[in-house]
Amino acid sequence: MTSAEPTFAFVSGNPALDLVATVESRRDAPRDMLATPADLERWVQQCDELPDRVTAGAAGLDAALTLREALHRLALDRVEERPFTPSALDVVNGAAARPLPTVELGDAGLRLTGDLRSALAQVARAGVTLLADRRAPVKECGRPSCTRLYVDRSRGARRTWCGMDACGNRVKAAAYRARKQERAARDR
Repeated sequence: MTSAEPTFAFVSGNPALDLVATVESRRDAPRDMLATPADLERWVQQCDELPDRVTAGAAGLDAALTLREALHRLALDRVEERPFTPSALDVVNGAAARPLPTVELGDAGLRLTGDLRSALAQVARAGVTLLADRRAPVKECGRPSCTRLYVDRSRGARRTWCGMDACGNRVKAAAYRARKQERAARDR
């Protein structure tokens, strides 16, 4: 992997939210990790819930980005407890209505096959299923520079960051440093 290729993290608990997370730091300095059709192909390949191999062109990338932004809007609507945005509903419902990947069972286990449209349909349906549940614990990461949305499946739904590796360790390390500096200031 070259340094220009994005590294995808699948910590949101749902492929729809993982697709939304392909834009980092939406508040401050947004960075789109799906800049090219090849980036989208890599994302689909790395997502365990989608077909292993798809090809994407410019139109496929545009469709994925449109779906991503619609899912982001609907997830924020859910988090902020407001009615869904009608135009975003149209995009997600339209994508979810398309044919799904084919599921095959073999000695190696489950295998999904299909094209990009079927992969996006699978992502859209995952989003529909998640967002249809008004009690689904969808949250935004508590780390100030992270805007990832995630499903909080922790006991008591008390998780405050999207993932331990990406944000949890940083939050804990920052808190430790702050306590250490406070003790040092008191001891002077």
